[in-house]
Amino acid sequence: MAQKLELTWIGKGEQPKLEPRILLEDPELSYHAKERVTENDIFDNRLIFGDNLLALKALEQEFTGKIKCIYIDPPYNTGNAFEHYDDGLEHSIWLTLMKQRLELLKTLLSEEGSIWISIDDDEGHYLKVMGDEIFGRSNFVATCVWHKKHTRSNDARWFSDNHDFILVWAKNKNVWRPNLLPRTEESLKGYANPDNDSRGPWTSGPCHAKTPNPKDIYPITTPSGREVWPPPGTSWRFSKEKFKELIDDNRIWFGKDGNNIPRFKRFLSDVQDGFVPTTLWFRDEVGDNQEAKKEVKSFNNQDVFATPKPERLIQRIIHLATNEGDWVLDSFAGSGTTGAVAHKMGRRWIMIELGEHCHTHIIPRMKRVIDGTDQGGISKAVNWQGGGGFRYYKLAPSLLKKDKFGNWIINPEYNAEMLAEAMCKHEGFTYNPDPHVFWKQGQSTENDFIFTTTQLVTHQMVAGIVEQMKENETLLICCKAYNVNVDEFPQITIKKLPQAILNKCEFGRDDYSLNVNNLPMKEREPEQLELF
Repeated sequence: MAQKLELTWIGKGEQPKLEPRILLEDPELSYHAKERVTENDIFDNRLIFGDNLLALKALEQEFTGKIKCIYIDPPYNTGNAFEHYDDGLEHSIWLTLMKQRLELLKTLLSEEGSIWISIDDDEGHYLKVMGDEIFGRSNFVATCVWHKKHTRSNDARWFSDNHDFILVWAKNKNVWRPNLLPRTEESLKGYANPDNDSRGPWTSGPCHAKTPNPKDIYPITTPSGREVWPPPGTSWRFSKEKFKELIDDNRIWFGKDGNNIPRFKRFLSDVQDGFVPTTLWFRDEVGDNQEAKKEVKSFNNQDVFATPKPERLIQRIIHLATNEGDWVLDSFAGSGTTGAVAHKMGRRWIMIELGEHCHTHIIPRMKRVIDGTDQGGISKAVNWQGGGGFRYYKLAPSLLKKDKFGNWIINPEYNAEMLAEAMCKHEGFTYNPDPHVFWKQGQSTENDFIFTTTQLVTHQMVAGIVEQMKENETLLICCKAYNVNVDEFPQITIKKLPQAILNKCEFGRDDYSLNVNNLPMKEREPEQLELF
């Protein structure tokens, strides 16, 4: 058996059997523009309030392989007590928290997708090893360094911490390519058109090569009649024939008076539309923590996050990783920067947040974005005028709960529609009730259907259903009780609730945020690299 390096820690092998919850929209908290601002307004964005591990599981059926860009800014595990979340998780717990979520996030990524994770030195190197194991080391793209603050912390004990990391993996590095960064005004300063060339602005470069080729050492006559040779120790970059072609095509510049040493013209229209990104991101390009705090203060000046991310930083990530209309996901939404930026850039977005700042920060922020009153951040750069909307969802309660005798029963909070949708998720069907055929509540293929009911299923009921079914159709019936001879109906399968799903997942648990008590009660050991 081949050996491999693997990061191990207490609790790594723990795999929770997550319940695939349904999502319940609260129309009172959903928000939409009063009228369509542009034809491309996007309204079906999603804000989900709840534990992000359960929420990711809830998205799995619909969004597997559909998310183009995932950006997350998880707790850094620095040992400090942050106001909005516990950022001092014991190290093994933090690794378990991240592993469970990254594995689900990977399933949601499209084949052309990528994941971007903000982190610092405390866990960054462990995250790199774990991420390589989950996404594949061959799919690791880069570590970007973000210059998050300009000032020096003179009270720092060792070094002033002025940067964070952004680790980037592609779902499939062989097919993933980042978009080019747009050209800046600074990059265009070298282009001009002093000879009014019809091909537009150009810049120039030397016509000589530093590594000489003897056959390309020859004299050139300038338009003024002066004879020039390549500088000593060099040769011309072009053969004599090629040089003549370039001169005839007005691609050689001899200066305003036609008397200078020749230079080769490079037209702006001939170069790429942008730049390949570098891994060093300076604050003057993408913003810093102070800029981010000012953005948060614009919609909540009483409660500002300690380490928010600026809109320009998220704009760069979304620009590199997506195109208009693509899905962007942030499962540690915080103050909602990812959704705000994605919305302004015409991307579809999903944000997940468990903290109360889902209501105190994200909703007020997104309302301002949709109304067009948010003119901070990247708004002016992208000419944001408002529009679009989002739907607010919360996780449904657990499908099963224990009664006073300790027996599992269907949660009384579930009505018939909720139960039908939940059973579709549990059995791998897409919930899509047919308004004309009561027993067609969902389907897994064109001919395979599911029907869930709390009524007693009788032989007569099933016989009536079978009469309506086509020859090649099948039906799964989920019910509390039945009185049917199933051998008479080969196209029908009946499962009794709740027994049929009891062992499928963990019911009754709403919190997977993890704390020390979630780990097995055994002696804690340090993480280590082991050979297997």
